[in-house]
Amino acid sequence: MSDRTDTPSRARRILVIKHGAFGDFIMALGAFQALRRHHEGDHLVLQTIPSLAPLARASGWFDEVWTDPREKGLRALLAIRRQIKGGRFDLVYDLQSSDRTGLYFQLLRPFPPRWSGTAWGCSDPDPNPNRNATHGTDRYAMQLATMGITQVPPPDAGWISADISRFALPDRYVLLAPGCAPHRPEKRWPETHYADLANRLAARGITPVLVGTKSEAETTTAIAAACPQVIDLTDKTSLFELGGIAREAAGAVGNDTGPMHLLAVVGCPSVVLYSHASTPTQSGQRGPKVTILREPDLKDLPVERVKAALLDLAGL
Repeated sequence: MSDRTDTPSRARRILVIKHGAFGDFIMALGAFQALRRHHEGDHLVLQTIPSLAPLARASGWFDEVWTDPREKGLRALLAIRRQIKGGRFDLVYDLQSSDRTGLYFQLLRPFPPRWSGTAWGCSDPDPNPNRNATHGTDRYAMQLATMGITQVPPPDAGWISADISRFALPDRYVLLAPGCAPHRPEKRWPETHYADLANRLAARGITPVLVGTKSEAETTTAIAAACPQVIDLTDKTSLFELGGIAREAAGAVGNDTGPMHLLAVVGCPSVVLYSHASTPTQSGQRGPKVTILREPDLKDLPVERVKAALLDLAGL
C-alpha cells in the first residue's frame, strides 16, 4: 500500500538512511531516484557517512544530506537519536538495515516514526526472507515495493562527471583498478597479472591507465614499473573526475571494489574479477556493459582470458 495517504495536505519530512560502503551506495542510486520521484513535493533527507556526503549532495535528489560518522559509544548514539528526533520525520526508509540502524529505531521509542526496514517492531518490516542473499540493487527495489514504490529505474549517473582535460589522456585507453581493501587480499588479481595485461594492451596501441587510492599505491607503482607505457593516476582523481575518465575510456578491468561499481554504472565496458571471497549474485557490478569473471583463487585466472573478455566487451 502506498504511503501517500498519510498526510496529503502538507509536505512531509522523509528520512532515508544509507551509509556505506561505496559500492553499496552506488547500488542504491536507482532507489534514491525512485524515492525522489515518489516523494516529489516532500522534504527528503539522506543520512549517510561523511565520505559519501559530497556525492549525495551533487545528485540533486535530496533536500538535505546529514552525516553519521558511526562513532561508538553512548554519547554518539544519543547524538544520532537527537538528530533523528529533531527531524520530526513522518517516515523513515532504512535502506542500510544494519544492527546499528535497528538500534536507532529502538532509541526512538516509545513513539518512533513510521519505519521501513528490518528493525524489530518497526511499522513496515521488509518481508524479504533472503534479504542478505539478495543483490543490493534488487534488495532496495523489493523493500520500496512493499511501500508502494514499484518502479525503480536503472541509475542515472550522468551527474557523476567532471572536466578531465588536465589529465591529457590519449584517444584510446583502458582503466585498470588493481586495488582492494587492504584486509581483503584474496579479492586481488595478482599485480604481476595486471602488469602482463598492461603490456599486452600497450602492444595493441591501447594505453593502460591505473586508478586507485593512496592505500593501493604500492601495487600500482609496481605495475607502472613493469609497463613503461602506463599512465598512473593513483590518488590523483576525485570521484567525479573518475566518472568523467570512465566515460571516455575504451574499457576497464578491476577487482571487486567500489570504484568498479562506479565505472560500470557510468557506462564504461567493465570486466570485473571475482574470487571465492565475494559473490556476484549479491554484489556484482551492474551497468550497460559488464562481464564478470570468477575463479576461486584469482592467481589461477589467466591473463589471456581477461584480455579476451575485455577486447570482446569493448569491441577493441
